[in-house]
This record gives sequence, structure tokens and C-alpha cells, in this order.
Amino acid sequence: MLGAVVSWRGDGCAVSPGLCAYGSWCETGAEKRLDLLRVGRGGVKKRLVAVVLTALSPALGMLVYNEVSARAERYAEVHRQVFETARQAASEVKSVVEGVKALLIATAVIPAVAGQDKQACTDVLKSVAARVTQVRNIVVLDRNGKLVCDNMGWEVGSDFSDRDYVRQALRSDALSVGDYTVSRISNAPIVPMALAIKQGSETVGVLATAVHLEWLEQRIVQRGLPPGGWITIADRNGIVLARNPGPEKFVGTQIPPPYHTLVQAQQPGTTERVGQDGIRRIMGYVPVSPDNPFYVSAGFSADQAFAPIDRASLLGLAMIAVGAGLALLAAFLIGNRFILGPITHIVAVLQRWRQGDLAARTGMTGRSSELGQVGATVDSLLDELEARRCEAARAEENRKLVARELAHRVKNTMAMIQAIARQTFKDRSQENGVFARRVAALAGAYDILLSEDWKSAGLRDVLERALQPFDSEGDRRIVLQGAACTLPPEAAVALSLIAHELATNAVKYGSLRERDGRVKVEWRQEQDRIELQWREEDGPPVVDPTLQGSDPQASGLKGASVEGFGSRLIRSAFPRSLSPKISSDFRPDGLRFHLSFAVVQPGLGQSSVSGQSETAQSGALDKPQTLAALEA
Repeated sequence: MLGAVVSWRGDGCAVSPGLCAYGSWCETGAEKRLDLLRVGRGGVKKRLVAVVLTALSPALGMLVYNEVSARAERYAEVHRQVFETARQAASEVKSVVEGVKALLIATAVIPAVAGQDKQACTDVLKSVAARVTQVRNIVVLDRNGKLVCDNMGWEVGSDFSDRDYVRQALRSDALSVGDYTVSRISNAPIVPMALAIKQGSETVGVLATAVHLEWLEQRIVQRGLPPGGWITIADRNGIVLARNPGPEKFVGTQIPPPYHTLVQAQQPGTTERVGQDGIRRIMGYVPVSPDNPFYVSAGFSADQAFAPIDRASLLGLAMIAVGAGLALLAAFLIGNRFILGPITHIVAVLQRWRQGDLAARTGMTGRSSELGQVGATVDSLLDELEARRCEAARAEENRKLVARELAHRVKNTMAMIQAIARQTFKDRSQENGVFARRVAALAGAYDILLSEDWKSAGLRDVLERALQPFDSEGDRRIVLQGAACTLPPEAAVALSLIAHELATNAVKYGSLRERDGRVKVEWRQEQDRIELQWREEDGPPVVDPTLQGSDPQASGLKGASVEGFGSRLIRSAFPRSLSPKISSDFRPDGLRFHLSFAVVQPGLGQSSVSGQSETAQSGALDKPQTLAALEA
């Protein structure tokens, strides 16, 4: 039953003997699991956030899609709008030019004007000028560019021959449109226009007028502008003739150099430019052409044009943010109430149970929720573990009782064997002493194993118990040196017997025979094997027993050409499952004995160093092959 508990934990830790009394888990595995549960609480919250964000991702995706789509549509719409505005403004300016041209053609055929009769011409021009608002004055010039008559009463003979539009009108029958001009007489900014006066095919003079820029400004103001929009009209040299808004700031100035290429562009179009004020603008333009003597542009600030899109985007983001906040709040509240709360309760119950509160239970039922089913399952599992633990504790107590009884009987048996040996060999004291010491060494190994519940024994404890009779005077003639190692039962018994035999031989034939002689036992663990070295020093010269003759009945490694019982015991004490390796070097200055054996039994995959050899419940002498070797 205990094995099932250990298997369920999966940490390889053994249950303590007082498990039922104290109810504590093996610390390593339990604490790791509870740490994982504590970490998992944060993971649940992260998962809830992930669920909320996943749920909001379609809305966020739609917002991004709508934003991109709306901006693309608005971009195209604004470009169409500014182009159409510029085109309409250019068309209106063109209609003004055509109107002035019609006015000049009609006036030029009036006999008083064509005949250049000063008084009659003046009266006619005053009458015509009074009926039109777009022109400030109308003048008639002779073929030399001298003033003949006008509606403003200017001095006759004033010379206008230096004006480009006058010279062009004298050379061509088409309407001549001048550039931005400051009137020589009134000092007012005007746009002059002139048309040749013909008598038959002969040019006899020029009829000229001027469109005053205030009237042109009023015309574009009447058109109206959207917020952030503007309209600019300039001559072919880029001088601004009219501007809305801000005419007082721009009229008479030249448009910035980056826009000069637009004035003489091949065809109308739209563009985006950053102005001198750092504002990005989207504009449509109509360049100067033979049919259109003026450059016209119209546009919007990009920020103004996309302001509705920006407001809609911010509103959408705000709504998503509010929705996300509410969703996260709901997720946390619901998660804490229905997810984290039950999980925390289950973890707390497990912690209390681990700390010894064996009555701790969740009290949850499977009808409430899925986590309720988990809690109910945990309660059922704790009940089952409690029953198994108590049953295992009772079985452990029974085993200990049987082990103590067995130990008592083994000791009695050993004592009986020694008594029988003394009675049987009472006339052979030497052999009787050897036999008694061997039995004592075997009994000592069994005592150590029984004190550890037959699970394991410390290597140093085994050696100290086996060698104690040979170092009883306390002068530390036998030195033990090595790290702490734990042996399985079969290795402990075998090592005890070998140590006893080696010490016996050292007393009889080796270094312990001399008062200054020493024995040094060193060991170390290398991976899955233990390497042990027995070294004798300051003793009598040692000779390999196989190279000298001696009593065949002698026991031990030394002084016997025929292998005695002790030698066979040393060679066969360790079971083959531990892969023992034994070597002896009989040097003149002392014996060097090397022993190597495995602490991981092949095929079991468990280390005997940690003491989990539960299946090996007998010593080396219980192995059939060992007995056969000793009897050979």
C-alpha cells in the first residue's frame, strides 16, 4: 500500500515511519507542487486577460480595417474635392475673362469708340463703365499707345506704350491679358486686359480695361470655403492676385518656390506639400495655359481634412478601451469568484494537509462547477491517502516487531553456535577463537543492518564494528578515511567478513603483529562503484603465500600455499550482482589489498547508496553461490 502512495507522488521519497502520526508529505515533491499551484494563480489571471484580449481582437481588427479603409477613401475624396474646387475656380476665372472680352468686343464696335471721337467716346465709356462692376476704368488708346479717351477723365495723351499687354494687343487680334500691375494713375492693383480696335483689317487703336482685384476677391469669397480650405489665383509669374482667406497677407506676393513648378505644369492635378508654416496641405491646381491665363489652386489642411476620421478613430479606440476595461474587470471579478477562489481554497486545504491537519478537506461538491468536481476529487483522494497511510503505518509497525523478534532470535542463534563450537572444539582453542571471531563479525554486521531496519548500513560503521576487536587499546593503529557511503545489506555483510579476515591476517602475519604497525583503510565513490584500499605499514616483511610453503590448514591471505577458508571467504563474500573486483599486492613493506564493487545493482536501476534495496533482505552468506564457494 505504501508503494502506491510513493508512486502517486512521483518524487521517489520514502514515507517516514511516523507517517500516520504526523501526516507530513515528503518535503521536496509536495513543496514543488504547491509552488506550482501558487504560480498557477498568476497564470489563471494571465489566461483570463488573454481570453478578453482574444475576444476584443476582432473588434480591434475591424477598427484598424475601418481606419485604413476610411482614410484611403477620405484621401481619394479629398483629392477629388480639391481638384474639383480648383477646376471650378479656374472655370469661374475663365468666365470672368470671357466676360471682359465680350465687353471689349462690344464696346470696340461702337462708332464713337471706333472713330476715336474724344467727347463722344468719353460719354460712351462712362455709360458702359457705369453698367459693369468688374472693371474700374475703360480707356481707348491710339496705335501709338497714347490715351485718346476714358471714363475716368484722365489726361489725354498719357503714354501706355510701355505696357506689355498694350504692345501684345497691337500685334494680335486676340485678347491680351496682363499680369499683376499697379495702376500708373490710381496706384491700385489691377489685372489689365486689352483688345485691338480694327477698321477693316487695320488696327487703329487699343481698347483696354482692368479688373480690380477687390472685385475678384469678392467673387472667390462668395464661393465659400470648407474649414481649413483656401483658394489662390496667381498670374503666370506666380504673383498672387487673389487669396481667400488672408488676401491682405498674400495679394501682391509671390507664391513660395516649391510651388513654382505647379504654375507652369503640363496639366492640372493634385499634390501634397508642407508649407512654410509646417502644415501639410492637400491641394488641387490648374496651371497657366493658352486657354487659362491664370494659375488657380485650392486645398485643405491635411489635419482638417482627416479630422473626422481622427475623431472617429479616437472614439472607436475609447469605446474599445472602455469595453476592454469593463471586460477585464468582469473577468477578474468572475475569475476571482468562480476560478481563483476555488483554486485558492483547494491549495490552502492541501497546504494544511501537508502541515499535519489530516482532517483538512475542501468540502466542495461536484454539482457546483467543474472546479467543484476537482475539489470533491481531492477530498476523495485525501480520504484514500489517509486510509492507505494508516494501513502502511500499521504494516510498518508489524514489520518492525517481526524484525526485532528476528534480531533477537538471530543473536540467540549466534550465541548458541558459539557455545556449540566451544563445546565441540574445547581442545582446539586456536580454531575455536578464529571461528568465534568470525561469528562475532557476522553478528556485528547483522546488528548494524537491524538498527537500520535492514535497509542499509554506513560503510564506516561496518568497518568500525568489524575492526573494533583489533584496535581495542585505543591507540588508533587502524585508520579509516573516506566519504560517507551507504551500503545495501548484502554488501555490508560481505564487507564486514572481509574486514575481519584482513584484520585477523594482519594480526597474525602482517603489520598489526608489530607494536608500531599500522593499517590504513581508504575508500571513495566513483559514479556507481566504491573503491576501497587496505594498506598495511610498518610491519614485518611480507611474502606472497603462494611462493612459500606453510601449513595447509592456515587461514588467511598470508602464509598458506594452499588457499584456506579465510582466503576463499574474502574471494567469495561479495555476490556477483555487485560485480566485485579483488586484488592483493604482497609488497615487502606491507599488503596492498584493493576491493571494488558496484553500488547500483544491474537491472534494478536503483542506487544502493541511498538505501532503497528493499528486495535484498539477506546477507552475502545467504547466496547459494557464496556458500558453494566456501564449501569448496
